[in-house]
Amino acid sequence: MTAPMLTSYEATLCGLQRKARLRRLSPQQGVDFTSNDFLALASAPRMKQAITAAIQRGVPLGAGGSRLLRGNHPEHEALEAEAATFFGVDRVLYFGSGYAANSALFSTLPQRDDLIVYDALIHASAHEGIAASKAAGVSVEHNNANAFDDAIRHWRKNGGKGRPWIAVESLYSMDGDKSPLGELVTIADRHEGFLVIDEAHATGIYGAHGRGLASELEGRENLVTLHTCGKALGVSGALLAVPALLGDYLVNRARAFIYSTAPSPLIAAGVREALRVVDEEPFRREALGQLVAVAGGQLEARFGIKPNGSQIQPILIGDNARAVGIAKILQDEGFDIRAIRPPTVPEGTARLRLSITLNVDQLQIGRMLDCLAATLEEFRR
Repeated sequence: MTAPMLTSYEATLCGLQRKARLRRLSPQQGVDFTSNDFLALASAPRMKQAITAAIQRGVPLGAGGSRLLRGNHPEHEALEAEAATFFGVDRVLYFGSGYAANSALFSTLPQRDDLIVYDALIHASAHEGIAASKAAGVSVEHNNANAFDDAIRHWRKNGGKGRPWIAVESLYSMDGDKSPLGELVTIADRHEGFLVIDEAHATGIYGAHGRGLASELEGRENLVTLHTCGKALGVSGALLAVPALLGDYLVNRARAFIYSTAPSPLIAAGVREALRVVDEEPFRREALGQLVAVAGGQLEARFGIKPNGSQIQPILIGDNARAVGIAKILQDEGFDIRAIRPPTVPEGTARLRLSITLNVDQLQIGRMLDCLAATLEEFRR
């Protein structure tokens, strides 16, 4: 019997169960069609060797304090300096996660009279930061550049006096589509505003030397970019690239930076190596592109699903329970594919999120799609 003080929590969980939205943790098993380890660096021998070498030269696992206290290790500073050179920016700050970086960014940099105009499908961590910001926030239609422009004009017309902040992802994590960055930077310039680009799913894969989809824009005074380290880079944490002055401001005002124990120096050493791998081993990006093309071609030919050209391909199912059931069958057959349900995606758009990584090959992609075809046919009966 549930204790009275816990009944409201139980009721919430029961409600989620009825809607086929209850989440549970499950172990890694089966062929990887769900992770963000796009370049297969998480277990790459070169990465293991780099971590072993870092341990041997005395790099500690823990930082022992915040960056403003004793936790500022030389590995952090080396990583930030190398990342700034790699991405072609003034300053980089290393955070323990992309969530922490987005929260710090949006809750700290936009000022009270500013406006944050954000894409409707931007990541939950950005929503968290925007909610904590002193600036007003307004959501606009996904990937509609004109909607950003209209929102800023409307704000100005109604007395808006600060600066606008345009917030987008360069490649969206659940749809795999890309932002119209060229149009957005023009809008930011026109309104003397800032453009914030979350490169989480593009870093390491797109742009010159894997610097991301915004690589041609880097170095601008009105640009802030976020590069997470736990996806294609195969490690963890996040690199926030900003103009030097904004970097100093974050160090002095971002609570998520000031009051958090610094990220592991050993992990920072791993991120340093990951950036080198991305720069020195372009064959990984090329191989991934070939797999994406193979998967996209088969999805279109066999299922009529138009590929978006990225390593993230949603397969829309619609019904929550049906999406979970299809994913379960695929998992039982040895393919690790997960169902994505609301509130992560909009109501009525439950889906399988197919992620293509270098942890699979063309034969495994073909076998997985054979299984998917049989499973979808079974659910149509």
